[in-house]
Amino acid sequence: EVMKHQVKDHFENMLCVLKQDEKAVVDSLDMELKRTRTRLDQILKNWVNHQEQVTKSISIILTVLNKTLTPKEDKGQSEIVPKRPDTAEKDIKLNDKRFEKLLKTLSSISKNLKAQLQRKTMLLSLPIVIDMQTCHSHITLTSEGRGAALSNILPAILEHPLQFDKVCCALGSSPVTEGMRYWEVDVRCCSTWAVGVAYGSLQRKGQDKGAKLGRNRNSWCMELKKGNLTSWHNDRHVVCRGAGQSPPGRVGVWVNYDKGQLMFYDADSMVLLQRFSAALSPVFDRAHHQFTEPLFPAIRFLKPAENQNCP
Repeated sequence: EVMKHQVKDHFENMLCVLKQDEKAVVDSLDMELKRTRTRLDQILKNWVNHQEQVTKSISIILTVLNKTLTPKEDKGQSEIVPKRPDTAEKDIKLNDKRFEKLLKTLSSISKNLKAQLQRKTMLLSLPIVIDMQTCHSHITLTSEGRGAALSNILPAILEHPLQFDKVCCALGSSPVTEGMRYWEVDVRCCSTWAVGVAYGSLQRKGQDKGAKLGRNRNSWCMELKKGNLTSWHNDRHVVCRGAGQSPPGRVGVWVNYDKGQLMFYDADSMVLLQRFSAALSPVFDRAHHQFTEPLFPAIRFLKPAENQNCP
């Protein structure tokens, strides 16, 4: 009996120490995250100021050039007598075109830099890990649970109650319950897919609409099928407005849980593809844009094929 008490005390002491260590690590990560975000915000602010100064300088130069090249009217004549251009003015005209080209280039660089800084800032969240217990039997996990691959070889394990048995789907292990969260899904290896979020109450058994992403009130998704990019919720869909000629190679998913907002991005360009919210998506059920349950990242393979990967 004494030994049991000793073991129990020892275990409780170890548990207390581990909790203290865990809290210290989490606090350290939070502090580093805040510092990194502050640095990125300052970099973005400096770049915007620099770009504004360059744009202002170019605008002033173009104004001066236009005044210099504008023909003047002779006081004694009704006709405008253009000034004979000399070599210097010809060079100025050439420089004028170069300045315009430079301005467009700087604008493009600024736009791309803003997009990448925005993406890097949002990616400071913890990485998404797929929950093995939810994976369909044809889905195998790779990269320490951060990727999935389809396989025709069925594992020799018992079916789990949380596992999808008919729909080739999987959920993340850590739900979003408050605040904001962003993650990306690399879909370049897939020709047809669905990426989104779902409540934990999403149906896992069977293959009716209750178990498919976007076909019920418990899930939202963006889907690529037959080359068409669409967004789904409550079995209603719209064509993604920001989609280009080619589908995105990486899909960015941004959740503001407290405000009931969900956004899908082309992660390479940070172009907004679709936004779900009560105010901006009247096509969908407005009552379901205040999230009422923990929200899990979700993926679905629409057409299972051997060795088709989703990092």
